[in-house]
Amino acid sequence: MKTPRHPTVVRRSRDSRLGQLGKVEPFAAGCLVLVNVRCGRKGCHCATGEGHPSNYLSYKQGGKTVMRYVPKDRLDEVRKWVSEHKRLKRLTREISDLTLELLAAEAYVRRQQRRRQRRS
Repeated sequence: MKTPRHPTVVRRSRDSRLGQLGKVEPFAAGCLVLVNVRCGRKGCHCATGEGHPSNYLSYKQGGKTVMRYVPKDRLDEVRKWVSEHKRLKRLTREISDLTLELLAAEAYVRRQQRRRQRRS
């Protein structure tokens, strides 16, 4: 059986991650996708070739996938948004796991204290 960490250690780890949430930048839930599109102009190379590479932000809205065009000059900014969302998602998952672990650690400590009291 895995021995739970002490509640104080778990609480300290959780509080550290909660502090990191205070530094939130703009974010967007989605992912960047490179799509080759055809412009529709006659004589353009895309009519017979691979198409024009274009960046899109893909995300879910109302259960459907939505694709938003991302201009080249905004690409770095949108990458930061997606990266920030992933960071926040990871952090909130860790905070949730630590909060649940804190409950388990506190229960373990209480059981240990009751056992010591019975032996006394």
